[in-house]
Amino acid sequence: MAFSFQNSKGVTYYLHGTARETKTGKTTWLYYFAKQEKPEGGLDAVPDGYTVVENKNGLPLLKKSG
Repeated sequence: MAFSFQNSKGVTYYLHGTARETKTGKTTWLYYFAKQEKPEGGLDAVPDGYTVVENKNGLPLLKKSG
């Protein structure tokens, strides 16, 4: 079950992530929220060092903490 976040408008979003390889060969993560839980890429928790914030339009975003 993916991590879920309900915004101020009552819409639920689910956190997903995919690993990407850069041109230099490093692996980075791409995190995104979706309205439906997808079978692949669902994350159970917010990654370490990040917090969930909501922008003025109600969309959830991951923000680095600290």
